[in-house]
Amino acid sequence: MMAACSLAIALNTASQSLLTGAWNFSSGTTEHVYIIQDDYLVFSSYDKINKKFDNTWGGTIKHGNNEFTLHMEFNARNNDEVGSDVTYKYKLQDARLMLASKGSESTLTRIDEGKGDLAGNWRISGRMQGERMNTINPGPRKTLKILSGTRFQWIAINTETKEFFGTGGGTYTFKDGKYTENIEFFSRDSSRVGATLVFDGKVENNVWVHSGLNSRGEPLHEEWKREI
Repeated sequence: MMAACSLAIALNTASQSLLTGAWNFSSGTTEHVYIIQDDYLVFSSYDKINKKFDNTWGGTIKHGNNEFTLHMEFNARNNDEVGSDVTYKYKLQDARLMLASKGSESTLTRIDEGKGDLAGNWRISGRMQGERMNTINPGPRKTLKILSGTRFQWIAINTETKEFFGTGGGTYTFKDGKYTENIEFFSRDSSRVGATLVFDGKVENNVWVHSGLNSRGEPLHEEWKREI
C-alpha cells in the first residue's frame, strides 16, 4: 500500500513539474495565456494591440495520470462556474501542450518553465497605509498574484460570494532587487496597457516585499506571502 501511495505521489509531482510555467496560443490579435504554478492555474485572454481585455478564470488543480482537475475559484464571465470542477486531459509533445475538456481542444506553446525567484502563487498579506503596515488576513476575499518565470497576473476575487473584482497582467523581470512589470492587459482601465512599472523588491522567509509607484502614480508598499 505504501509503495502504491509513493508511486502516486511521484506521478503527481512529475505531472506538476511538466506542466509548470506559462503557455499560450493566439487567434488573430487575441492572446490566450495559461499560467500553471504551485498547483494553481490562471487563464486570461486579451488583445494587447487594441487594449481589450476579454476573459479570465482559474483555480486550484489536482494532478492525475495525463489529466488534472481544476476547482474553479473565479470566472470573470460566468460566476455560476465558481466552485465547480473541470477535468482536463493533456498530452505533452516537445514544447506544446494539448488540452482537451468538454469536447474542446487547444494546443498551447510553452513560454517558460516556471523557474525564478518570484515564480509561484502569492497572496497579498500587508499594505502600507501612512506609516503603518496593515495586515490582510486570509479569507474568501483575496488578491492573488501568479508568476511564472516571465509572466505575471493578479486577480482580486471572493470565493465565497463568487465575485470577481479585477485583474491585470503581462510580462515581468526581477533582477538586482528591481521588479519590473510590463502591463499587457488590465480589466478595469485599458489606458494602463503598455505601461512599465518598476519596484524595489526582495524575498525574505517566503514574504515578497515590493515598493514604488503604482499604475496611477501613487506610492505603493505591499507584502505578499506564498500560497503553499
